[in-house]
Amino acid sequence: MKSTKDRILQTLLRKPRITINEIAEAVGINAISVRHHLSNLEKEGLIAAEEERHGVGRPRLVYSLTEEGMERFPTKYLRLTTRLLAQLKETMPGPIVTQLFNQVAEDLANQYAADIRGLSMEERLDFVKELLAQEGFTVEWELKDGQYQIHEISCPYYQIGISHPEVCTMDQTLISKMLAVPASKVQCILSGGSHCTYVVQPVAAKN
Repeated sequence: MKSTKDRILQTLLRKPRITINEIAEAVGINAISVRHHLSNLEKEGLIAAEEERHGVGRPRLVYSLTEEGMERFPTKYLRLTTRLLAQLKETMPGPIVTQLFNQVAEDLANQYAADIRGLSMEERLDFVKELLAQEGFTVEWELKDGQYQIHEISCPYYQIGISHPEVCTMDQTLISKMLAVPASKVQCILSGGSHCTYVVQPVAAKN
């Protein structure tokens, strides 16, 4: 039997932008209990509230799933992505496909160029850690043997990378651009490593 939390999420999946009372009616519990669950779901980042005008009077709050909330439901993104990449590689030269991945990473890095300007290398490493976390990576870094080592403990692209290792160039390019120094891959999970590791030299980051 599904929990109340799951039933609320399912309701919002089927009918986004609905009120507390509408959710309460769909789930079969009182509005006070719904409000409590919605508060917790907002803290988890799974739903978002937005004011909506509906005629005369004060705006009402309507609720929808966030992108993270949508990801809680089974999808076929992996299958579709794998098929699209296979088609790309059949119709385009390999270097062009790799360049496309690199360009995606460079465009993302450029979005944050102003945020990292003037930061130290270690501040940039922390920034990169948080940025990659938003992309679905679990990342840790350390200073070891005179070099900074960046460990990707988990990778959201792993299943895709098995068939299309070109995708791995994205995070390597992103790290290099954000730190303003080359990042060398010394370990890869696709080659049997426990995780992916990049190494950069501890030099002052450029603006």
